[in-house]
Amino acid sequence: MVAARFIAFEGGEGSGKSTQVERLATSLRATGRTVTVTREPGGSPRAEQIRSLILADGSADLDARCEALLFAAARADHITHTVRPALERGHIVLTDRYLDSSVAYQGVARGLGADRIRDLSLWATDHTVPDLTVVLDIDPRVGLARAQDANRLESEPLGFHDDVRQAFLDFAAAAPHRYTVISAVPPPDEVATLVRAAVDRCIMAGGLG
Repeated sequence: MVAARFIAFEGGEGSGKSTQVERLATSLRATGRTVTVTREPGGSPRAEQIRSLILADGSADLDARCEALLFAAARADHITHTVRPALERGHIVLTDRYLDSSVAYQGVARGLGADRIRDLSLWATDHTVPDLTVVLDIDPRVGLARAQDANRLESEPLGFHDDVRQAFLDFAAAAPHRYTVISAVPPPDEVATLVRAAVDRCIMAGGLG
C-alpha cells in the first residue's frame, strides 16, 4: 500500500491556494493516486456550519478569542471526520488552509500569541501535522487585488495582511524540512509545476516531517 500523505496549502488572500489544490489533485489522480480535497475552516458538515458563522459579514464584531476557539472547534471536527479517516485509507489529503492559518491570523495578526494558538490547534487535532506545507507567497497588495472569494477577513487593514504574510514566511524558515515556499506571482501553470515537484519529493521521501 502506498503511504498516505497530508499536505496543507497556506498563504494570504488571493494567493491562489484553491486553484493550486485543485490542479494538484487532478495531476495526482492522473497518476493513480487517491486524493481527498478539503478546506478550512470547513471540510466536514459541522465545520462548514462554523465556517458560515466565522466568515459572515454579520460576525465582523466577533471577539478575537471567540474567533480562535471557533476555528479550533471546526478543526477538531474536520480532523476527526474527514482528514484522519482519509489518511487511514491511504489517501493523499490536500487541505486549503490548516492550523498555520490560525497561528498567523489569530496568533500573530490579532495578537493573541502564536504559541498559545498553536498549542490550542495541536490539542484540537491531537497533534496532527502535515507532512508538507506549501506556502504560496504573494505581496498582500497584489493578492487582495485579485482575491475572488470575498470574506470579512479581506477587509482587515493592509498591515494585518502584511503580518500574516510574514508569519507564514517565519514558520517556513523555522522548519524548512516541513515547508516549501513558492511565489504565487507567476502564471498558475508555472506555480503548479513547482508545487507538483515539491509534493513528489515529499512522496518519495516518505514525508518531510
